[in-house]
Amino acid sequence: MHERFDYLCTIRLLMKTNLTTFEGLRKPAYVLEEERLRANLRTISEVAKAADVEIILAFKAYALWKTFPIFREYISATTASSLWEARLGSEEFGHPTHTFSPAYTDDEIDDIARCSSHLTFNSLTQMHRFADAARKANPGISLGLRVNPEYSEVETMLYNPCAPGTRFGVSVDKLPEQLPPYLDGFHCHCLCESGADVFQRTLAHIEEKFAKWFPQLKWINFGGGHLMTRKDYDVNLLIRVLRDFRQRYPWLKVILEPGSAFGWQTGPLVSQVVDVVEDKGIRTAILNVSFTCHMPDCLEMPYKPAVRFAETVDSPEGEHTYRLGGNSCLSGDFIGYWRFDHELEVGENVIFEDMLHYTTVKTTMFNGIGHPAILLAHADGELEVLREYSYEDYRDRMD
Repeated sequence: MHERFDYLCTIRLLMKTNLTTFEGLRKPAYVLEEERLRANLRTISEVAKAADVEIILAFKAYALWKTFPIFREYISATTASSLWEARLGSEEFGHPTHTFSPAYTDDEIDDIARCSSHLTFNSLTQMHRFADAARKANPGISLGLRVNPEYSEVETMLYNPCAPGTRFGVSVDKLPEQLPPYLDGFHCHCLCESGADVFQRTLAHIEEKFAKWFPQLKWINFGGGHLMTRKDYDVNLLIRVLRDFRQRYPWLKVILEPGSAFGWQTGPLVSQVVDVVEDKGIRTAILNVSFTCHMPDCLEMPYKPAVRFAETVDSPEGEHTYRLGGNSCLSGDFIGYWRFDHELEVGENVIFEDMLHYTTVKTTMFNGIGHPAILLAHADGELEVLREYSYEDYRDRMD
């Protein structure tokens, strides 16, 4: 307890820190930088206004509810994939969610419907089974159906929602000519951190497959994966594509629900070196974070994250070259290799860039490894503790 109290005091006593080096942090922390977050939110809000569409936050990528007051300055709704996410949106964001789940269940459908303004079914069987229950639980709810255009340019199959054999959505050959009168919208998700040009090509396939049903609908949701806050993203192309679509189908409300775009490049995961080990010419800097616990996409996709003050290299040769290893007992809990400009020392910071989206929502306590703290960095460098984890958090998950 003394060490935990001391760490909290260390963070709070810093009050202001150097947002480049994070000097003074000596335990791991996700650091959300408020000004970067607001810059993303401004971009997203401007796109929504210029294109006359609604853009909402997908909790699957970012769900730090203590920052929702900032989000509410720019957007008015969120999207959920489960009962707990729907409750988070309804209770903490303060607005019913747009909800999609691969499968609803009898014991949850009523509560999910009550938390939702929009509810999308993944299959015709789910629609027929639960449409009446959802409308009974929430008479004002707007119901939708996920469709599969059988086209996606996502290359990593783990993240391709339209890959052959997908469990997501209804293909065109299975749709009835006349949709049920209670069905208001189509939901279509085909992207993953994609550019506007990819969306433009994908939209052509969506229209080719499903446009004949559009007169029966009130809205269409083009899902997530629109990475409009990435520096090289063609925002103007996205706006033109959406405007043109709205001109062709002016009665359809258009919804986008990105996740990564909100949290993109909004802050790092700051870790510390705890040891350096060597085997067969490979030096591994062991950190007090874990890739499998705290950065799972690095192993799942996989992808190699950027590390501040280091350059990525392809082999362990060379001065000051290290493989970075996590502190779990999973043999593959490592990523490599990086070259630093100095010899790493125990206790110094290793800073992983862009670690706010798809991390805090996916962390685990495998091995009983504690989660990094979650800090909010204000523009003046002041750090605010949003959450710090304890042994009790781990113990209570094992009940």
